[in-house]
Amino acid sequence: MKYLVFSDIHSNVEALQVLLRWAKRKKIDKYIVLGDLVGYAASPNQVIDRIKRLRPIEVVRGNHDKVATEIEDGNDFNSAALQAAQWTRERLSQVNSAYLKALPQGPRLVDDQFLICHGSPFDEDAYMFSDYDALLAFSSFKEDLCFFGHTHVPRIYVQLPDGRIEMIGFHENGLKIELKAGCRYLVNPGSLGQPRDREPRLSFATYESEKRIITIQRRNYLLRRTQEKILKANLPPILASRLAIGI
Repeated sequence: MKYLVFSDIHSNVEALQVLLRWAKRKKIDKYIVLGDLVGYAASPNQVIDRIKRLRPIEVVRGNHDKVATEIEDGNDFNSAALQAAQWTRERLSQVNSAYLKALPQGPRLVDDQFLICHGSPFDEDAYMFSDYDALLAFSSFKEDLCFFGHTHVPRIYVQLPDGRIEMIGFHENGLKIELKAGCRYLVNPGSLGQPRDREPRLSFATYESEKRIITIQRRNYLLRRTQEKILKANLPPILASRLAIGI
């Protein structure tokens, strides 16, 4: 099967449209969404409407999805993030709010092959930024592959057969990684709607399960239009400016 794996859309419908146009030209067997459909940008309903039309699909919730639907209060958010979550909450349609609120918590096992989660397999809100974080994560699940999001940084952690951890970071488009027998993998496809690796192009991954190949993809999108919509909505200007520099 060929899986399309993406995360952290954050109400950026322009980025999502580019991804879905790309996917139409490929043979995608299943869509995998790793949470944070909303927050930050100004098109939450448009994003959710498009996600709901994708079949078949597996989705887990993110922390912004929880705050936008009052599952959590967002007291740990910075002021710009909290303002965007509150703005989103007020503008979500009733149907889309219910959809978002019903999203399952990760981790979830997909097709008896791999796990998906938002933050980490042991805590859906935990960030994985270091080898130590990855080591804790590897110790919490038994499968050899887990996809995660939340950090907005495309990255692969590899646990070698002797237990050592290696990290692979990348900016390249079309980077292919073949999964090796005896190794285990934690894979972050990066952020679709708000990349934070100082590379403004949207980021996502494909996984070909028979070949055991993961490919990281980068694409341009109508970034300026997303910025204009954020500013027109009177959301914090930093949420627009940061998109151009990928932070």
